[in-house]
Amino acid sequence: MILVMRFVSSRSTMGTGSEQQKECLLDYIERLRRLAINDAQIAEDHGGGAGVETDVLDSKTLTLVRLAALVAVGGAVPSYGAQVDAAVSAGATAAEIVDLLMGVLPIVGLPLVVAAAPKVALALGFDTDDIEPQLAG
Repeated sequence: MILVMRFVSSRSTMGTGSEQQKECLLDYIERLRRLAINDAQIAEDHGGGAGVETDVLDSKTLTLVRLAALVAVGGAVPSYGAQVDAAVSAGATAAEIVDLLMGVLPIVGLPLVVAAAPKVALALGFDTDDIEPQLAG
């Protein structure tokens, strides 16, 4: 905690940011501290449950991050439907969603991405039976 406080005090005395930037800096440090100590109340304080809001990420980025996390944990088909719908509603394109799969590939590994691909395809409205014959031929 001492290192964090030194970081905050050195950043806040630099004179490079506005009061709003300083407040944002303190806010994210406080949220990080609360996560690190397993403060169960943080989810409720930031929108509650599955709809936890963020202060910095826009809705499109947030939905793509959530979809990437779903790939990482090997989520169920209904979860992919909900997250893909949320991403598309937030402005993500099908190409961006497929790029997300490619982007997480080196992190989560091929098996998880291969398992996620048909779930994402289904959520995007593609019939996976139509895709597989094209790949074989």
